[in-house]
Amino acid sequence: MSWLWIVPLMFGLMLLNMRIYLAMFAATLVYFIFFNNLPPGISVQRLVAPAQNSTLLAIPFFILLGTLLSHTGVAQRILHLANLLVGRFRGGMAMANVTMSTLMGGVSASNLADAAMLSKIMVPEMERQGYNRAFASAVTGAGSLITPIIPPGIALIIYGMVADVSIGRMFMAGILPGILCAVSLMVAIWIISVKRGYQPMLQAWPKPKEVGKATINAWPALLVLIGVVGGIRANIFTPTEAGAAGVVIVTLIGFLVYKQMRLQHVATALVSTAKATASIMLVIMASSALAWIFSLEHAGVAMAEWIGSLTSSKYVFLAVVNIILLLLGMLIEGTALIIILVPLLKPVMLQLGIDPVHFGLIMILNLSIGTLTPPVGTVMLLICNITRVPMNDFLKESVPLFIALLVALVLVTYIPAISLLLT
Repeated sequence: MSWLWIVPLMFGLMLLNMRIYLAMFAATLVYFIFFNNLPPGISVQRLVAPAQNSTLLAIPFFILLGTLLSHTGVAQRILHLANLLVGRFRGGMAMANVTMSTLMGGVSASNLADAAMLSKIMVPEMERQGYNRAFASAVTGAGSLITPIIPPGIALIIYGMVADVSIGRMFMAGILPGILCAVSLMVAIWIISVKRGYQPMLQAWPKPKEVGKATINAWPALLVLIGVVGGIRANIFTPTEAGAAGVVIVTLIGFLVYKQMRLQHVATALVSTAKATASIMLVIMASSALAWIFSLEHAGVAMAEWIGSLTSSKYVFLAVVNIILLLLGMLIEGTALIIILVPLLKPVMLQLGIDPVHFGLIMILNLSIGTLTPPVGTVMLLICNITRVPMNDFLKESVPLFIALLVALVLVTYIPAISLLLT
């Protein structure tokens, strides 16, 4: 049970503002030096080993795909399509924000990339339409949480790798929960819009011809989404190959179809991708070393026995897990939590008969919500920095949207078919 000693150490270092990957690496070194006879050099080996997993090559490809997408002109065409689809409802511009997040999320795979792009595109536009800036920022943040759930979200890839389940199944499992989150947010937006008097953006429903034309104009994003997810599902591509194919398609569209992409954009995207990938990989490497320690110490078995002594009900277990994940998501980056917690919780979920794919969607949705909560809410901090909205105002406007996302979380948790129907 020596692994129990390094957990408070890790959390203590995080509370002292040490970077997450450094806190986890420090805990790993302490374990090897003080609690185990293995040479400390093995800790370095355990750091390097995860980086040799070829599945992780999908991550930089999908990050690059999302970064390049912002230079193709596709975003403006998707916004036009989103406006036509929901602009007739009260609060139509806010709903278009969520719709655009859902459509773009199916291509960009990064909630931070979506949040940054939409903060610059949608928040100023919503302000011009009479929306409160803090509300516009909160809607942008809440909508961006759909990105990790809708395929090809990076969190789906990482969970599939750690839990040893098909990434293709994870991609298919994310479609309906992502749509459910979007619908839940739109219902909350409609209620808020009625109370505040926000008007529809369109005075009449668009004609089918208009929607068809807008859909055709947005075909590159739809092509990439169908090609990536469909290719993996049909076993034509591996996730890594699908990401690479998506990059090639988007580059050809940017240079040859819309002719808005320049070599400078590609260079900028490559630098941005390198930085984002390095950040993610440092967390993956450090948390994988810590997860290896938990596996060595049979922490998962101990966790299963402890939870089994408390309850034999999978419904109670899922409720407790939701609460724990929501709290941990406020403090620790989601990628690290997936890699650390999945090996601990997998024996329990299997013992209780919970499908690992279903559990993965529950975990990812919880951790996505955590990116909007202080003190380590990465999406919240990014959006507040870009839009210059005080954090207190952002959180106040986010409350009804949180409630909508929590309703979606409960439905996903206790109705497995939402996650498993398409798998």
